[in-house]
Amino acid sequence: MASRSVTLGIDLGTTSVKTALLEAAPDQPSGFVVLASCSRAARAEVESAAAGPQGQEQDVSRIIQALNECLADIPPQQLRRVGGIGVSGQMHGIVFWKVHQGCDWTEVGSVSMFEPRAVSRLVTWQDGRCSSEFLASLPQPESHLSVATGFGCATIFWLLKNSPEFLKSFDTAGTIQDYVVAMLCGLQRPLMSDQNAASWGYFNTQSQSWNLQILKAAGFPIHLLPDIAEPGNVAGRTTHQWFEIPRGTQVGVAMGDLQASVYSCMGQRTDAVLNISTSVQLAASMPLGFQPAQTPDPSAPVAFFPYFNRTYLGVAASLNGGNVLATFVHMLVQWMADLGLEVEESTVYSRMIQAAAQQRDTRLTITPTVLGERHLPDQLASVTRISSSDLSLGHVTRALCRGIVQNLHSMLPFQQLAEWGVQRVMGSGSALSRNEVLKQEVQRAFPLPVSFGQDVDAAFGVALVMLQRGINQEES
Repeated sequence: MASRSVTLGIDLGTTSVKTALLEAAPDQPSGFVVLASCSRAARAEVESAAAGPQGQEQDVSRIIQALNECLADIPPQQLRRVGGIGVSGQMHGIVFWKVHQGCDWTEVGSVSMFEPRAVSRLVTWQDGRCSSEFLASLPQPESHLSVATGFGCATIFWLLKNSPEFLKSFDTAGTIQDYVVAMLCGLQRPLMSDQNAASWGYFNTQSQSWNLQILKAAGFPIHLLPDIAEPGNVAGRTTHQWFEIPRGTQVGVAMGDLQASVYSCMGQRTDAVLNISTSVQLAASMPLGFQPAQTPDPSAPVAFFPYFNRTYLGVAASLNGGNVLATFVHMLVQWMADLGLEVEESTVYSRMIQAAAQQRDTRLTITPTVLGERHLPDQLASVTRISSSDLSLGHVTRALCRGIVQNLHSMLPFQQLAEWGVQRVMGSGSALSRNEVLKQEVQRAFPLPVSFGQDVDAAFGVALVMLQRGINQEES
């Protein structure tokens, strides 16, 4: 273990790609040390000609380029010691590719890497092409989870109706993290964890199987569905040297970024984990033996997602988080450009947070659901209780931050957390870590002890899962 006791964690997020390198350290209280970490903005968003303005797609090549930049940032001597790779990423989304043609392995100088080839764009979880009417026309799933726009199976149904020729160009599909694992291991059929399968819809978590009969009857191309495997188990071994990572290195079955993030900072089962990044998730561990009702409730604001070892997380997953603040900043910058003034978005963000920090309270009320919510897809944002005294930048920003937290609290109140035995809220995420006003509003909304960590991310969590499982295997 001394030579290969290092684990690489990779998270393919909505806006950035992150990596974390962990080394086993039995003499440390945590059992590990962090050797390196890196983050690169993907800047992968592209317009969708087929879905129009409601479409949300990303260029897979740009995502892989960001991943390559992260790996290039890690010292080669550390990569040579990697004995396991864990991968997580944005859930719900879907990418299509052709088996054995999904990538090309190339040599750039002395470095070996893969480049996407016969691969579609990634249709992300933010995709809005499936209207409420379209979703209502789909067959009822045999699952405790409803199907929403941005879910992989809903996207396939939409393409089946609107772009059937597109689907004929590919013979397999997965999440972006499943794609990366398949390329690293040369898998003919991708392996998908129940965490990611549940996020696609039409998956029964109790039987660990797709709703094949329901989907077949609806004409769904079931050959596109991946095989199912336990999250964190070994999916295969690398077929090539990857940068300086040795050929034959174990790669784990890809996990959901939600589960990996929760794993990274849930110190004990009585913790709830609040992550505010692009979107917002508030998750708590359900008691052992808990099984959700097998009838989906589209109007329920809390969903139960598979975690590890056949347990569940109760999750309020809001679509409106840091992306709402980014939309507000972009609007302000655009207004100023229309007035003939140029200003950087980063400057606007820091100034508006400063103004809100000085404005400790406001009567202005903002419901920030510019993206709707999965349980309320047609709800848009609104501003109420407007008075001439509450129109400063500080008032509006304070109200916006409060609205983001209050919207989440309406989905999963602290009273429900208390009933589940939650005793502490662990706060994490990029939007929360750099926004003091959001932190104040979280403490205001949840009268429980709140601990704010660093920007704990899924790359760290997925590396931790793989490292701990690797240690356990070595010990056994």
